[in-house]
Amino acid sequence: MPRGAEQDLRAAIGARLAAAGCVAPLEEADELLAAAADRVDLEELVARRERGDPLAWVTGSTRFLGATVRVRPGVYVPRPQTELLARRAVDRLPPQGSAADLCTGSGAIALALRRRRPRARVVASDLDPVACRCAADNGVEVYQGDLAEPLPPELRGRLDVVVAVAPYVPTGAIGFLPTDARDHEPLGALDGGPTGTDVLERVVVAAAEWLRPGGSLLLELGGDQDTALARVLADTGFDRPERLEDEEGDLRGIFLRGGPRSRTGGGGAT
Repeated sequence: MPRGAEQDLRAAIGARLAAAGCVAPLEEADELLAAAADRVDLEELVARRERGDPLAWVTGSTRFLGATVRVRPGVYVPRPQTELLARRAVDRLPPQGSAADLCTGSGAIALALRRRRPRARVVASDLDPVACRCAADNGVEVYQGDLAEPLPPELRGRLDVVVAVAPYVPTGAIGFLPTDARDHEPLGALDGGPTGTDVLERVVVAAAEWLRPGGSLLLELGGDQDTALARVLADTGFDRPERLEDEEGDLRGIFLRGGPRSRTGGGGAT
């Protein structure tokens, strides 16, 4: 295609995407053009995006920490802001250590850990069978089930790192999410209950059982949810959380050190 015609096509697609409410229409147009096999395929991809399908579902992948991550339709799309949490998880994972990525979705964090610590064992879990198949597509050792429950039992109390992007959006705030997330992405990957901490609290309890003494827990969250988790963190023996903030100073996650409650004779559900 002549360069002028290509630029005209890009502009036309960008105009359609802008009219549909996409916030970066020309950048998205570039991705759709790259993903399309031909003009017929391109029209279908653009139409899907206009209908609100997340861009990663339309193109089949997204970029996360410099790697291409396959994303099946119906699976939560990894966000750029999650890269901060993933980088810290990589920093905390010893070269031959072990880590678990709970609520893994596409497996983006587990994939990042495995790529940067190839001799470590990295496992993942998710309730959603579609998400598990997607994570497996990305080469992740994934187990279907609730949080740590399906993980290999030999890892209990031995993990160096537990990381989770669990559902943490308060139920009442779901309606304020961007349209593609609110109307298309799986509600179970978003809705964290009235305060957004229902699943986060359960992740903390599970991590306390599966981490080794001194192991690291990393959670994505927002708002004042670090304060809301203070009691369960104290009850399960974790140190005071370190806030992970983005460039604007907004809370994106917390990092903690702790270990299994069993060392003090406690117990808990996974």
